[in-house]
Amino acid sequence: MSDDDRAQPFPVAQGREKGYDREAVDAFLDAARRSFELGTDRDGTRVLDARAVREAAFPLRRGGYQIAAVDAALSRVEDAFAARERERAIATVGPEAWVERARADAQVILDRMSRRPGERFDRVGILAYGYAPDEVDLVTDRLTRYFESGEPVTVEQVRAVAFRSVRGGYREEQVDALLDAVVDVMLAVR
Repeated sequence: MSDDDRAQPFPVAQGREKGYDREAVDAFLDAARRSFELGTDRDGTRVLDARAVREAAFPLRRGGYQIAAVDAALSRVEDAFAARERERAIATVGPEAWVERARADAQVILDRMSRRPGERFDRVGILAYGYAPDEVDLVTDRLTRYFESGEPVTVEQVRAVAFRSVRGGYREEQVDALLDAVVDVMLAVR
């Protein structure tokens, strides 16, 4: 039986469109399922958590799985891991400590986002490419309103944020780390 004859868990990219490598996605989701069901690997170490699911990356291939379908599934898997992690932490430290930790994390995020526009993150060199500061600042302004006044923002919106690359832009690693921290806090209080 060929790969094309098997039922595929996701739609496959058509024509010249590239998608995520099927074997890599299948292997990762299998490991995620085992990790979720067992909680640990055979030797007792934690295999995956919500952050590892969020940071998963796959090579692009012609005939791979459609990116949007896999990303949607990974979001649901991340949500399930985050919910379990939240339940375990609450059982261990109690709900008050859990909420206090989420508040402290949110304050660190707010402190970063309250810097002046154009100065919220380190810049790459003038000849290097980074995220467009004006776009990043718009998103961080919205996230600030979310944390300060409850303006509606969903985890899915934060996960879907994308920025243009420009010369002399914000350092991508710092922006991505902040967005990951925002998602962590949002999932913690869901």
